[in-house]
Amino acid sequence: MRTVSGAISEARFISETGVAADVAALVEPALNDLGFHLVRITVSGRDGTTLQIMTERPDGTITVEDCANISRNLSPLLDAHDPISGRYTLEISSPGIDRPLARASDFDAWAGYEAKVETKELVAGRKRFRGIIQGLTENEVRLEVPLDQGGPEVRLPIHLIAEARLVLTDELIRETLRRTKKANAKAAAANAANRV
Repeated sequence: MRTVSGAISEARFISETGVAADVAALVEPALNDLGFHLVRITVSGRDGTTLQIMTERPDGTITVEDCANISRNLSPLLDAHDPISGRYTLEISSPGIDRPLARASDFDAWAGYEAKVETKELVAGRKRFRGIIQGLTENEVRLEVPLDQGGPEVRLPIHLIAEARLVLTDELIRETLRRTKKANAKAAAANAANRV
């Protein structure tokens, strides 16, 4: 079960390039001020460019209202600095069920769930692993993997991780739906309290 992630300012090991890196440098401090983690930035499309900002609260949740609030707060910042030439569509979203794992604390928070991990260099003779996250120990991700991947457990230095994401499973879907329901109930209660 997910516990609260690390501090808002916890560094991501995902690193964007080009325009996405410029956008990340611009919006991450603003997201932190609003109480959110930046997960990932993607810029896609040719004729209709889309700027997607994946974000979440430190507990791994986000509501539709959160996305709308973030959009209202980031739009003026993006307009003022204009990091993307030409027209684009701003999309604020959750990381999704099969989310990227962007911070070291994500590996503790999602321990017990299946993930795909790719490293920058060979580890145990491989760069790609798929297994059950066992957590984080002294800057190494512990992953339970099949024997043909170096199992029963490999330790992947966090600084060598290029990309990691959860694998979509029934168990992960159930847990994500449970968290979303809880976050929506909490947001509804907060909105009701603000109206009083």
